[in-house]
Order: sequence, then structure tokens, then C-alpha cells
Amino acid sequence: MTARPSKRTTLIGGGVVAVLAVGTFSAIALNGNDTKKSAASPASSTTASPTPSPTPTPKPKPKPKPVVNYLNGIGAASKTPVIAVKIDDTENGRPSVGLNKADIVYIEQAEGGLTRLLAVFGTNKPTVEPVRSARASDAELLSQYGKISLVASGGGGDSLPTLDRSVVKGVINDRGGAGFFRDNNRPAPYNLGSNLAQVAAATKTAPAKSVGFSWAATDTRLARAKNGASVNTMVGGTPVSFRWNTGLHRYVRTISGSPLTLADGNSASTPNVLVQLCRVATDYTDVDVAGNPSQYTHSVGSGRVVLFRNGKRIEGKWSRPNEASPTKYTDLAGRPLLLAPGGAYVVLATNGAPV
Repeated sequence: MTARPSKRTTLIGGGVVAVLAVGTFSAIALNGNDTKKSAASPASSTTASPTPSPTPTPKPKPKPKPVVNYLNGIGAASKTPVIAVKIDDTENGRPSVGLNKADIVYIEQAEGGLTRLLAVFGTNKPTVEPVRSARASDAELLSQYGKISLVASGGGGDSLPTLDRSVVKGVINDRGGAGFFRDNNRPAPYNLGSNLAQVAAATKTAPAKSVGFSWAATDTRLARAKNGASVNTMVGGTPVSFRWNTGLHRYVRTISGSPLTLADGNSASTPNVLVQLCRVATDYTDVDVAGNPSQYTHSVGSGRVVLFRNGKRIEGKWSRPNEASPTKYTDLAGRPLLLAPGGAYVVLATNGAPV
């Protein structure tokens, strides 16, 4: 006989089920409330703080390279006025005074085949003798330096009017210019001197700027350059020569094979000689007492140049498009010619002159 299930058991079983169901519901309900509270409560949530971006460290600006002396490549750029002086270059005017204190010395034609010097002083302001007269081409040559002074005794023909129309300020003895004196130990007209310190104080003209010279103590091109221990050329009818002196490490100017000695007992010398070949024309507006017309050297244009330094020679080219422009000196490949620091002589010879 099969036993029937007990209603109590069923009830109890149902009750158990009911209790379990109620427990399950309560658990769900509780969990649901906790979830809501958790979501709503800021205390139970964690908000990540944004990580600040690192501030980049600014790169230091490169320091500008110091500007060296434009006229000799030694030390800082000079802030004192630049003064050019026209100086005699004949036997009657020798020995010269103050010439080795110049930064740049030009040798140019005057008249009758003779030469004259145009010395540029930017670093030093010595006493200079003997001062002679200007030429019309001086204004063209010096205009690349800007508003500087030109010291001269006077000037014939169109020389002074041309100078007056240029940016160069004339300090002329015949016009009562500052700084002039007469040296009683010399015969006239080779006895006129100039105190350049007095000229600088009176004129207040411009300091040096770049006129195209590039300076460097070394140059790799010298290792393969040709021998340049001697410089021989002609300026007008005057031979111009220099010899490399290994002991001095400078080129010494020679006259008839002998060193040219200055009033202080030193030889006229320089670390560099640039032979610049130019077009030269006769200036019939300026004729001397012997009937010789002056020669006008054109420093605007282009042509051949030869640099002599360290006993070597480097062929090159020069160019200057207008009077306000500096003169650009390059080798035949177009790279700047590098001059040894210490100044230079620039020999303005005629196109076709031997070098």
C-alpha cells in the first residue's frame, strides 16, 4: 500500500519555499538599496585627479658671437671714429710717421706714375706725417666705410667737390680743419702733420663697420697654396714690393730691395697684402704743376685679386656693386678670402699689372 504524502510536509515544504523566496527577495532588495546608496554617495566613489602636464624647460638662447674688430680682426669692434689720411709715398716724404698704427693701408696711383697712400685708422689715433692732398677717387673708395673722416692737405681739380658730395667728411688743412701742425724738421710741402686724437674729438664721425674683410688665424687652403714669400707688382710707374719675414711673421715693404723704414725705426709691415686689380682712368680735371693729370682708380666694379698671407698666395676675385657696398673678396670657388688678424695693405694696381 503506497504511502501518500503528508500535507504538513507539503505545507512545511511550501513554507520552506516561501521562506526561501522571501529571503531571496529580501536579499535582492537589500542589494538593490545598497547599490543605489553606493551610486548616490560621493563618499563611496573615487574620482581620479588629472596628472598635470610637465612644463617644458625653455632652451637657452645661443649667445651671439662677439663681433671682432672689422679692420684688423683683433679684439672687439672699435667704437671710436674711423679716420683716413692721405700720406705721401715718395722719397721726399720719407720716413713716414704713424703708418704702422693704421689698420688698412691702400697704395694707389696719383699722377706722373707716382703712388700715394690712403691709411685708415680705426683702432689707433696717432700723429701722422706727411699729410698730402686728396684725389677724386678717394671719395669712391672710402664711401664703403660710411660717414668717416678723410684728412688731407687740400685737393686739386674736382677732388674736394667730389668729396663734399659723398658721405665722407673732409678734414682739410686748406679749409682750417682740426688737428693739423707743421713739422719744422721737414721741408714743405712734406712737413704737414695731423694729430688724429684731436681730429677724432672734433669730428665725431662714425665707428668702423664691415667693409668686406674676413679675418681668421688659420686657413686650411694655405697647405696647398702656392709660394707667396714675395710680392711684386706695379702701381702706375712705381714698383711695389713686399717680402715675407718669417721672424716677424709679416710682409715687409721693400724699396729697391731694402726694407722701408719708418720714423720710429721699424719697418713698414703687415700680415696681409691684397693686390687688387682695378680699372684706372685719367682724370684731366686734376693736373699737377708739371702738367701731369691725376689717375682715377675705380674701386666699384669687379676683377682679379691675389691674397698674400703666411708666405703663401691665393688667387681670387673682388666685387663691389656700388659706392655704399663693401668689397667682397673670394677665392676662385667663391669662398671668402681669410686674412690673418693684424691689418692689411691693399695695393690698387691697374688691370693687367704683373702680380
